[in-house]
Formats: sequence, C-alpha cells, structure tokens
Amino acid sequence: MNPILHPFISRRSLLRSATALAAVPWVVPSSAIGADGATPANDRITLGFIGVGCMGRGHLRHFLQYPEVQVLAVCDVDAWRLEDAKTTVERKYAEARASGAYQGCAAYVDLRELLARADIDAVVIVTGDRWHAVATVLAVEAGKDVYVEKPLCLTIAEGRAMVEAVRRHGRVCQVGLQQRSGREFRIACQLVQDGALGKIDRIYTIFNQPSIDIQLPAEPVPPTLHWDLWLGPSPWRPFNHRFHYLGQPLNVVPWEFCRDFGNGGIASGGVHAFDVVQWALGMDASGPVEVIPPETGLFPDLTFKYPGGELLHVTDGRLDTRRHAVPKGWDPRTPIQAFGALFVGERGWIHVGRNGYLASHPAEIVRDLPGRYDHLQAVQDHHANFLKAIRTRGRPACDVSIGHQSTILPILGCIARWTARALKWDPSREEFVGDDEANRLRQRAMREPWRV
Repeated sequence: MNPILHPFISRRSLLRSATALAAVPWVVPSSAIGADGATPANDRITLGFIGVGCMGRGHLRHFLQYPEVQVLAVCDVDAWRLEDAKTTVERKYAEARASGAYQGCAAYVDLRELLARADIDAVVIVTGDRWHAVATVLAVEAGKDVYVEKPLCLTIAEGRAMVEAVRRHGRVCQVGLQQRSGREFRIACQLVQDGALGKIDRIYTIFNQPSIDIQLPAEPVPPTLHWDLWLGPSPWRPFNHRFHYLGQPLNVVPWEFCRDFGNGGIASGGVHAFDVVQWALGMDASGPVEVIPPETGLFPDLTFKYPGGELLHVTDGRLDTRRHAVPKGWDPRTPIQAFGALFVGERGWIHVGRNGYLASHPAEIVRDLPGRYDHLQAVQDHHANFLKAIRTRGRPACDVSIGHQSTILPILGCIARWTARALKWDPSREEFVGDDEANRLRQRAMREPWRV
C-alpha cells in the first residue's frame, strides 16, 4: 500500500525519513549502548502517534521526556499538525546529538502506513472518538500495544469489539482515564470501598449533555486537510469548520456536539467522573441496571441506578435545595468538581476532584489528604503504568475492559435521552431489557472500508 501523501509532506521527504531510519551508522553513539545513563536503543519502547491535535500534542511532549521511549512516527490528516508533530520530535532528539540534527521521525496521513511498520512497539491513539475502535483493532492486529484516549468508543458494540480484539491478540491496552493513576482518586475510592461512608445512597457528578443530530452547511475542504480520512468510519457529510479547527488546535473536541462524531459532553467530560464512580462502587466488570432521563419526570437529572440501590445523578453543576436531597454539611453554593464526584452515604460524604482536591463531612473521614498535587503528575504516572505493562505484559491501571465498562455509562445516558424513556440495562449481556429500539442503538454501521 502506498502512503496517502499530504499536500505538505512530499513523497521525497517521506522517503528521506524512511532512509534515515533504515540507515545503520558506522559509529554507534554511546547513548545506543547505554553510556552516560542513557537507555540502550534495544531496550527502548518505540512509539507511533496517531492523532496529534490538542490532546495528542500534549501526550507527544510528555512521552518525548521519557528516556525509555523512542518516537519513530506520527500520523494526522491535518498538514499543520502533522508537520508540527514531526518537527517537535526531531527538535527534541536533535538536542541530545552532538551534531544538533535529527531526521528520524516519519510522517503519515494514513494510519495503516504507520501500523505496517514492524519497528514500532506501541501506538498512542488520540483521534476523534469515531476512530478509536477502528484504530485500536487495526493496531492490535498489527501486533502493537495501545494507549487510547477516552472515551474508549462511540458505541457499545465497538467497545466490546475492542476488548475482544485486545484479548485475542494478547496486547496491552491502556485507556486515557488517567484519574486511575491520581492519588486523590485512589484515596477517595478506597475510602468508599472500605465503608468509610457506610452504605452509599447517592452520588452526584456533572456533564449531562448528549450529542445531537445536526446538519451544517457545506464549506470547501481546505487543501491541507484529508477530509475523507478525517471522517473515517463515520457517515459521509460535507466539511464545516465547526467540526475541525484547521491547524493549531483551539479546542480538544470541537466536534463532540454532532452525533455522527461523538456523544457530547456527557462522554468527553463525563466519562472521567463515571470511571471514578464505577471504581469506587467496585463495578469495573459490571455497571448500572437502569438509566432514567429527566424527560420522564421521575428525577430532575439523568439518573443511573446500580444493583445495590445506589443512585448516580448527573447534574448541571450545583445542588439545588428545591430539586436535590442536599446532604448535611454541604453548601449548595459549592460546585461539584469537574471530572470528580460527590459520594453521599449514611455516615457523611466525600467530594473528590482533580489537582489534589479531596474533602469530606465529617472532616475526619479524610485523614490522608494528598496535599498540593499537579494533575499532570497523574498523566505521567498513567504513562509510566502503560510502559511498565508493556514490559511486564500485565494489565494496566485502566485496562480496555475497565474503560469499556466506564464508557458504557455515557452511551446509556445518550440513548436514554435520545429515546426519552427509562431503560432497563443488563450489564452482563450488555443489552437493554425488552427494548428493541434501544438495543439497535448499541451499534452503528461503519462507512466502507472500515470495520471492527
């Protein structure tokens, strides 16, 4: 298969990069054999990056700091982002060379070209949600380990296919729900599991908006964007700038509002909080048994019911004494932490969020405060956990099966909002009970030639 060349990346430059990678130096640099504390080249984990937009650029810059990693290739359908990533890699590695030059990072528009390389051990997938399942399955089929951003998938069927593919090919797959590696979340979830709050009655999180069906006017496709590959397995629709900010990213997920491409804020932001709830309730291999949208009038917020009777309410930010059962000791003016959760039990509550935030009532419930904590440390710890799993062949902190169960929640929430009715859910069979219409929404057709 020939590379699909980007307008900014010529065939000559790609061949030059490939030649640089294939060339065997007459003089082996000291870093290649581990001198001066450097990791020997044959002990390094080689990485390829698929998707180098806003989040992808961040992951790339972090992984470039790890001496045990060598980034060999980047892939994106946007010319500016592709060139920016390639330049970032080569400048970083040039700093460590006496010559001050390095040209060993290949650039691809088509992810299949990157995955065909036998010298890449693992890939970091930071595409839009529509691509996560296809890219992950292709990667594990190619013998690569995978770090894939959240939410894991666009549909429940995709998530199940990802789990099965990872297991079938014996690969490592870490999902980018990095709060699994955050100290404040470990403490909070352990306290809930240990019974510090007694029986949990209810939980509050935020981010409750599903995606919508929307048609935007057609605009000319920019010459520096491969629109067909941007769409990938999603239904074809004309380009509109609201789906993709050309060049330097201005937003992590500008397309999330469109049902063809994402599941809305409830998935892109809410999945972090859902993952914490699943973790704290010991539901990594299961989930809720009912989802009740506000359209039914039964609850003011989207609500999930768990087997033990716990209710998870997804609010719009704050608790309102006119609409919610505000727990003792809680100030209604306090916003619920983004990406966090408020656990309410018979003995009090625990409120956890990013950057070291951990509070409780009574205050003595939380004795081991993590203190000042940089959120980026959780990302780095999540990366380190992924790299360790690659070496040990163990399961990472947020294995694909865990990520799948946590991602099911926002998808259930969307389906309940789209159908405007309460739905019974069987987590063991991953199907709705007695609702054919809702069950059809567990999957979507993929545009040829893409499939999982």
